[in-house]
Amino acid sequence: MNFGQVLTAMVTPFDQNGEVDFNAARSLVNYLIANGSDGLVVAGTTGESPTLTTNEKLNLFQCVVEAADGRIPIIAGTGSNNTRASINLTKQAEQTGVDGIMLVTPYYNKPSQEGLFQHFKAIAGAASLPVMLYNIPGRSVVNMSVETIVRLSEISNIVSIKEAGGNLDTIAEIISKTPSDFTLYSGDDGFTLPVLSIGGAGVISVSSHIIGNEMQQMVQHFKDGTVQEAGVMHRTLLPVMKALFAQPSPSPVKEALNMKGINVGNVRLPMIPLNDDEKRELRRILQLNIDQAS
Repeated sequence: MNFGQVLTAMVTPFDQNGEVDFNAARSLVNYLIANGSDGLVVAGTTGESPTLTTNEKLNLFQCVVEAADGRIPIIAGTGSNNTRASINLTKQAEQTGVDGIMLVTPYYNKPSQEGLFQHFKAIAGAASLPVMLYNIPGRSVVNMSVETIVRLSEISNIVSIKEAGGNLDTIAEIISKTPSDFTLYSGDDGFTLPVLSIGGAGVISVSSHIIGNEMQQMVQHFKDGTVQEAGVMHRTLLPVMKALFAQPSPSPVKEALNMKGINVGNVRLPMIPLNDDEKRELRRILQLNIDQAS
């Protein structure tokens, strides 16, 4: 299933007291739609999901759905390392009007491949919406094998995967072995163009908060067959992508949005804001590269 080509893993705005700022979230949705986002993933890693309560997540899903007003698909991050809790959250999220759900590989408890299969199968079986898997071994410590992904792709409502394993050979194998209507999205901004070139559908991006239009242009160049231009844009945008991950995410991208006048507040502990030196370096790279891209 195709949710678009550049989807944004949306940050969760907080107010000065560290509470979810729903007014800022509505403004952010409109800004992202106007600046290159084909869809939004809400309450994922970039949305600081580990620090959000269940009620905050559900209220955020509702808020984003209402703000988007059917203009783009909204995907709710309802996965966790607790299968029963994920099933319950998924069922509740479906009542908020989201268009799909994203399920991350269970972190910390380190299940086997069969455990991963049964976990995702159980949640998908309780869901009525399309399911996107999310493989991110760098954060979850477990890596979903190609064989497990292929097995899961045969379940009717498991329609897509966000793959952040960082291995193009693995990505190519997943695309080759899953059904033609099963889509793969890069979970790494810097892999967007390489993943497109081997049959991926696009990217679920952090950098698109800042360079969403430019990323859309790069994808369009590739699709139009002007591959050299796509390559030039990839090389130009890469320093921005790297800068937005120079410190633990989403601290840099929240700071970058605040610099642009899009107020999303700070991060919640255990994440911490950028220090003054880190802010100066981020500002330098953003101005340099956004000037080049424009």
